[in-house]
Amino acid sequence: MTEQGPLAPLTGEVDVVIVGAGFSGMYMLHRLRALGLRTIVFEAAGDVGGTWYWNRYPGARCDVESMQYSYSFSPELQQEWHWEEIYAPQPEILRYARHVAERFDLRRDIRFETRVEHARFDRARCRWEIVTDRGDRVAARYCVMATGCLSAARVPDFPGAERFRGPTYHTGHWPHEGVDFSGQRVGVIGTGSSAIQAIPVIAAAAARLTVFQRTPNYSIPAHNRPMPPEHEQRWKARYPELRARAWETRNGIVYDLNDQSALAVDAETRRRIYEERWTAGGIPFMAAFNDLIVNPDANETAAAFVREKIRAIVHDPDTAAKLAPTSYPIGTKRICVDSDYFATFNCPHVTLVDVRQAPIVEITESGLRTTAASHEFDALVFATGFDAMTGALNAIAIENDAGESLRDKWAAGPRTYLGLMAAGFPNLFMITGPGSPSVLSNMMVSIEQHVDWIARCLADLGARGAAGIEASTAAEEAWVAHVNEVAHKTLYPAANSWYMGANVPGKPRVFMPYIGGVGVYREICEKVAANGYEGFHLLAPVAAAAE
Repeated sequence: MTEQGPLAPLTGEVDVVIVGAGFSGMYMLHRLRALGLRTIVFEAAGDVGGTWYWNRYPGARCDVESMQYSYSFSPELQQEWHWEEIYAPQPEILRYARHVAERFDLRRDIRFETRVEHARFDRARCRWEIVTDRGDRVAARYCVMATGCLSAARVPDFPGAERFRGPTYHTGHWPHEGVDFSGQRVGVIGTGSSAIQAIPVIAAAAARLTVFQRTPNYSIPAHNRPMPPEHEQRWKARYPELRARAWETRNGIVYDLNDQSALAVDAETRRRIYEERWTAGGIPFMAAFNDLIVNPDANETAAAFVREKIRAIVHDPDTAAKLAPTSYPIGTKRICVDSDYFATFNCPHVTLVDVRQAPIVEITESGLRTTAASHEFDALVFATGFDAMTGALNAIAIENDAGESLRDKWAAGPRTYLGLMAAGFPNLFMITGPGSPSVLSNMMVSIEQHVDWIARCLADLGARGAAGIEASTAAEEAWVAHVNEVAHKTLYPAANSWYMGANVPGKPRVFMPYIGGVGVYREICEKVAANGYEGFHLLAPVAAAAE
């Protein structure tokens, strides 16, 4: 590896290129160093942190408790880091990411503010050729895409967007210096997870806030609070046991599961259990009963309970009706976790506009216009989500030796084997790619599982003298069929969610993550590796292949 000056383009050859320096890229770099592999990381941002570097919108916070949304690979790191709140806010998570980078001296192998534009596989040399926007041209035997599932922000193509005279913001690319909305008329477009977190905070500052909603969301109160010392101590004392439990769960989160059907108890008991879960708050609400995600009648009991809560919180009946979801089962879009979201609509300066009834026609110089009215704003906030799972990968021109692009291969929907590799693209790994539990899980658990599997795979390949590894087409087809079969045994496909790509016009409607569960998936991956990487082809060394 050669480098001419601090900003000179990199040239030469390494063992591995990693794309992305979020939590997956950082841990992957740490593991590969331990294997003695020469590794370079390219990161588009100015520092580590991935989604937590970009998503600095007001109220940004993790929806998994901080004692669980953290690395488990280092016992020392687990014990030394102190989380200040039950649900960590974005600034605290970013501090944690930076602490990890410092503690393990990761930055020296990361090229920041560098975006990978092109990756092409040369089968004759068994190398990936990587080109960046800074002119770097690096060859690597392996390429690991640590690009994240929610990192390609999506801004709707509203007519006239360029005409608006005021500032516009996307929750996924928030200004690092922050934004002061004091005394301003603000329009927020979207009511997904980011909006649900941001709206109460923006409302506290704005003179007037208008929220444009297409689809209402189910949301459970977080009941966030400062970290109780006894809670932190309990986790730190039992971390090995609790982490092991998380690896065996459906979503990588440790909480109490009720192994009863919602329909097996009487109405009074059912309501008491839902009340207990609501009071406790957060994602564990969906574990109130064991059949909420597979039985429509059971699901409706939970949905009706939450709708009742919304009607009790929101004073205006018409607004409450608009905020109460009825068109999809609860939990089939990622359940939101909020702090006073519904109560915010009781404020006299906050207005809700249903864009299903009055669609947005255009952005104007002074605001926006729906089919029913014109609205004037000083600032617009797009809380319109991401091109999830595939967006960041498709933004890179990834080509195999036959000239086929990954983007073209995925034109009808993403196809992978285990969410780790795509057939036809040797030595190209994806961390938490489509077809793995990823966004249906505690991402930290799924990230560590994938990184550990990839590191073990590369070590095994080295020990066997193999030049690399490639997923077979048959194994990929069987896995895609399995992912879809499992998904359609649940209620998830009933929702037009970003899990299905439904938030991006023209994107194929395919259920992208694997819903079989973190524990089940982990066992499958372990079995594949133990069986000599079943479903994969090992590549012969280039010299031997040429004989």
